[in-house]
Amino acid sequence: MLCQGLTVPQSISAKADLEGIGRRIRTLRGNLLQEDAANFLGISQGQLSKIERGKLGPTVEVLIRLVKRFGKSADWILMGQD
Repeated sequence: MLCQGLTVPQSISAKADLEGIGRRIRTLRGNLLQEDAANFLGISQGQLSKIERGKLGPTVEVLIRLVKRFGKSADWILMGQD
């Protein structure tokens, strides 16, 4: 079902800032090794590296694990907002 007459303001970008997301995830990881963080996230170290470098976005499952493990909101991880 399509929404008719719905306009999206030009100031709203629908594109995710993958580099920003990666920086925030790297900040959450702190001194924890990528390999150890990847293990509790259920992904490979290589996949976490790609996420942190902004080459790949986190899956919903990874996002949920980050929220539960570090106590930061999904809004903060995805958009830098609390």
